[in-house]
Amino acid sequence: MPNKLVVIGLDCLTPQLLYGDWLQEMPNFRRLAEEGVWGSLVSTVPPITIPAWSCMMTSHDPGMLGFYGFRNRKSRSYEELYVVNSGAVKAKTVWNHLSRNRLRSILVGVPQTYPAKPLNGLMVSGFLAPGRDSRFTYPAGLASDIDRLAGGEYIIDVKNFRTDEKRSLLEQIYTMTERRFRLFRGLLAREDYDFAMMVEMGPDRIHHAFWRFGDPGHRLYEKGNEFEDAIRRYYLHLDEEVGRVLEGLDADTSVMIVSDHGAKSMRGGICINEFLMGEGLLSLKERPSKPAPLEPSMIDWSRTKAWGEGGYYARIFFNVAGREPEGVIQPFELERFRSELEEKLEAIADDRGNNIGTRVFIPEEIYRECRNIPPDLIVYLGGLDWRSVGSVGYGGRIHLFDNDTGPDDANHAEEGVFAWHNRGDGKRGRGRYSIYDIAPSILDFFSIEVPGDMIGTVL
Repeated sequence: MPNKLVVIGLDCLTPQLLYGDWLQEMPNFRRLAEEGVWGSLVSTVPPITIPAWSCMMTSHDPGMLGFYGFRNRKSRSYEELYVVNSGAVKAKTVWNHLSRNRLRSILVGVPQTYPAKPLNGLMVSGFLAPGRDSRFTYPAGLASDIDRLAGGEYIIDVKNFRTDEKRSLLEQIYTMTERRFRLFRGLLAREDYDFAMMVEMGPDRIHHAFWRFGDPGHRLYEKGNEFEDAIRRYYLHLDEEVGRVLEGLDADTSVMIVSDHGAKSMRGGICINEFLMGEGLLSLKERPSKPAPLEPSMIDWSRTKAWGEGGYYARIFFNVAGREPEGVIQPFELERFRSELEEKLEAIADDRGNNIGTRVFIPEEIYRECRNIPPDLIVYLGGLDWRSVGSVGYGGRIHLFDNDTGPDDANHAEEGVFAWHNRGDGKRGRGRYSIYDIAPSILDFFSIEVPGDMIGTVL
């Protein structure tokens, strides 16, 4: 039986694409599936890179971790937001448990590992590292080896995936992917390890930037366009890269493929703050004459009950008396207010008057606990067919078909991919798995007792 484990994480890799018609063109992904267990991996609520990868590696939900997206409220004031990094992860990760058991890990590109923390092994931080001169490796001296092992200047992330410069972006994505895989292979060949994990951001970037070119159902699709086959070709390239990793592994190594969420076509955006203004729940001191980000200083808090954040899903916060500095919702009114707003959100229609099927989540009802400051509502607009637009200045219009943060064709989907080729165990078949099951399954693989606070189960 294998005694080493390699995990290849592919951010946003989508089961409908990987396990559809393309699978016959991808011998390495196909072999991993046919000779092991495979299927879809149900993501977190919300299905966003942060918190999803940290949830996967701790088997804690976002409420237990205390962060609910990239940006979170630092206090009950209106101004303080912060971007979470590795310092926000207080729960023990898989590699923390392995280190305590004297097992050695190699980590490359795992999100929310910047700044790099000490471990028994090596770490190259993920895409939130601000640059090459930051504390993005452990040990620090590893940074001087990276370009040589990567075969060129190592790219932490592409410069801007929301751009109209598609040819340049495509080249960046391929270069980033090739060098990250080459670095990973180099470290696997050079170092002793028990557990190794890499995460490649390329699938996420290519889905957001090129989805409309290959999806006949997308409103902007044009048959025969230059990039019609861009995503398929990239998946085939990923298969080749995975194959090169497999070639360097011995029979003592088990291989797992995971993604944190999937992707789907984006129909457009719902201007969440324009919607709240239309319902009389958000009041501005003066409405902007052109689109602009919503700033706390623009809001008349004495007449505001709720405000929202933009992104692939909406987060709505309530202005509660005794909780927020200028709160107006009385605590005894809170439950009724929340229920009424939930009904209004679920009734949102598209530009043709058809209900879009919005889903609303209350953090206290879906998480084991809610540390720090959760949103009052988490909203999947149109079941994630529509994104949330946080900016204002659209004259009351709530439907937007040009992304306010730059070109973006895809939203996140609730299921990622999973495959585990565990040589010698004889297990085969397709299933539907949970992102929370990954960490306990890894610990069980190494015969480490699964902590009682992990919410997943051993696969």
